[in-house]
Amino acid sequence: MTAVTAHAPILPIILPLLAALLQMAVPRLAVQRIVGLLATLLLVGLAGWLTALADDGVWRVYALGDWPAPFGIVLVVDRLAALMVLLGALLGLASLLYASSGFDARGANFHPLFQLQLLGINGAFLTGDLFNLFVFFEIMLLASYALLAHGGGLARTRAGIAYVVLNLLGSSIFLLALGLLYRTLGSLNLADLAQRLAGYDDNRGLASLAFALLVAVFVLKAGLLPLSFWLPHTYSAAGAPVAALFAVMTKVGIVALLRVQLIALAPGGLADLLEPWLNVLALATVAFAALGVLAAERLRVLAAWLVLLSAGTLLLTPAPASVQVSAAAIYYLAQSTIVGAAGFLLAGLIAEQRGAAADRFVTGARPLPAWLQIAFLVLAATAAGLPPFSGFIGKLMLLGVLRETPAAPAVWATLLAAGFVVLVAFARDGCLLVWKYREAGGAPVVALAWQKICAALCLVAGGPLLAGFAGPLAGFAERAAGQLHAPGAYATAVLTAAVPPAAPAAAPRVPAAPPQIPKAAP
Repeated sequence: MTAVTAHAPILPIILPLLAALLQMAVPRLAVQRIVGLLATLLLVGLAGWLTALADDGVWRVYALGDWPAPFGIVLVVDRLAALMVLLGALLGLASLLYASSGFDARGANFHPLFQLQLLGINGAFLTGDLFNLFVFFEIMLLASYALLAHGGGLARTRAGIAYVVLNLLGSSIFLLALGLLYRTLGSLNLADLAQRLAGYDDNRGLASLAFALLVAVFVLKAGLLPLSFWLPHTYSAAGAPVAALFAVMTKVGIVALLRVQLIALAPGGLADLLEPWLNVLALATVAFAALGVLAAERLRVLAAWLVLLSAGTLLLTPAPASVQVSAAAIYYLAQSTIVGAAGFLLAGLIAEQRGAAADRFVTGARPLPAWLQIAFLVLAATAAGLPPFSGFIGKLMLLGVLRETPAAPAVWATLLAAGFVVLVAFARDGCLLVWKYREAGGAPVVALAWQKICAALCLVAGGPLLAGFAGPLAGFAERAAGQLHAPGAYATAVLTAAVPPAAPAAAPRVPAAPPQIPKAAP
């Protein structure tokens, strides 16, 4: 193992941290743009290499300071963690490219905050310790508070206040849950918690309460009903590149919930902690989000409701978790995140082209360019789950694996009805947004920056690309799910991770015998 490979798990955290420090040291916007784009592009390459590296099925455990688990901080790279880091890096690159056309100049410190948010997202996916999950959550959230308010405006201020208050409440519950867990089980390392919980009989109710509070925090981050009212309002108020990066933040809570469920709760005899309430609320969230899509009056608001709908759909998978269910969830997670982010960037482009009408679903003054109309149709078809796009494949995979669960009739009815509602909403709103305008022709309102066009079109193209490579991606998702459903192997890898041995102690120095002076002959 080379030195670079040995330190691979820490690199997605070190890279954005160094970029943020350099950007704060050199406050010139042009320099910050170059540093940010280069660092994020390097992060994409690094995450791609890490994903290829993780596909050998080996858990790569990195003990910071050579302190082994459960005493020290550990980062764990498996297929799922590497894939999520890659997904966040791709969204980060597209969002940063879009923002570099002028959005970043609307306030101070945009680029350092952006890198710090990437740091928090990557750390949350890679950590193997619940307390450090809390630390990375806070880094991610603190950066998101400022990024949400970037550019100013009353709507963003109002959304920011509600967002900050709710997440501070969530952070307080998170700390309370961690305190209870440590008091009860004496550890916060996920692998160690699984082993301690399996043989723990005293005061098991307190441990269950601690995990229940932890689950509440994760579903709050994911936007589960009735804790989801903040999400559409907050995401639609944020700037387009900020909202596009926010699309992956709800998935942080879902991935954390999956890991806790499969590594600690199921092996520890608390598998029924998510039953039956999670499925019921997840179905309610899907129905609520579908109604929100139907009632949306702007494209960016519709995109925010789509993010919530995808979160509700994914929250159907932790309770009946199996390898097949988790594999379908991983594929659906990747495609729905890219579609949600693409919706925000495309809404920004359309708003600039339509002038005063912006991205509202009203008759515009002038037609959209043909390429923008095509991009909207591709996005709509992918989001509505029409074949042959990735939205159809992801939903078909989920419906196929969930048909054997007790809630299968309700799941099928809700997901199919939600897909039909999304299709109706896009068909109705697309007529006003794309085809209806008051003038017979005319040039677009403004010329769009190439950075915005490239960023938006690359994410929109993700729908067809994920469908074209559905076979390899589904295979990778199945392998990632198989690794996720091996808690015993995970615990063994983390708790017995090799630590570089200490240098052998030097042998005590024995003083040399004094030289013998020969006696003189008599």
